[in-house]
Amino acid sequence: MSSDRLYHIGFGRNDLGSQPPTLAFLSGDPNRATTIAQKYCTEPKILSEYRGLNSYQCTLANGRSVISATSGMGAPSLSIVVNELFQAGIRTIIRIGTCGSIQADVHAGDVVISYAALCRQGAANDVAPVDYPAAADPFLTVALANSAIRLGVPHKVGITASVDTFFEGQERSSSSANPHLLRHLQGQTDEFRALNIVNYEMEAGTLFKMAGVYSFRAACICGVVAQRTESEHVVVEQRASAVDRAIQIALDAAGQFA
Repeated sequence: MSSDRLYHIGFGRNDLGSQPPTLAFLSGDPNRATTIAQKYCTEPKILSEYRGLNSYQCTLANGRSVISATSGMGAPSLSIVVNELFQAGIRTIIRIGTCGSIQADVHAGDVVISYAALCRQGAANDVAPVDYPAAADPFLTVALANSAIRLGVPHKVGITASVDTFFEGQERSSSSANPHLLRHLQGQTDEFRALNIVNYEMEAGTLFKMAGVYSFRAACICGVVAQRTESEHVVVEQRASAVDRAIQIALDAAGQFA
């Protein structure tokens, strides 16, 4: 391991070879990061498994070297990983995650491509003011949308609600250990739906604000694993296909995007 390794991700720029990658796929789930590297790419090399933040260097079908890394769950963990990935030379990040749809026409198994986020995340507030825009890179977002069309995947491009908690922050009460939501959270999902917000997730807003402040390109694609107009629960039967679709689109877009 090189002497320039970064504390949390466990590797540094000198570990990435003479032509280091500048693009990273970022997943909350360490198993997803492993799957992307080992199943969807070639020549996977473990960079680190420190703290469960599995990171791999691997190769796309077009020969491009990339990193498949783990952000952990939520914005605080993601903010650490993204900061260190940037220090290691990463300049494009595609988050590949899961989400819950709050729109009736976006179903479990579909994918959502976020062009911006309503950001209610404490970690983001340490990066930029509350009213600083949380927006994805437009060209990378279009590349993802074009890949979804090319692959024939049901998808929606829209605004995401990025919140800090899976239960209270996403107005879950019947499936939560805490059925007593604070008043400002009661009815939130209906309000967001009326604002044409498509989905809930827990990382994109902070990622987008960091991209704006640090000057790198970021995008987010999520497989839909819950349909909140029907139930608070994850639709387990659709999870694998939703994640697979999101990965396939992200890899296709990365192969087309310089």
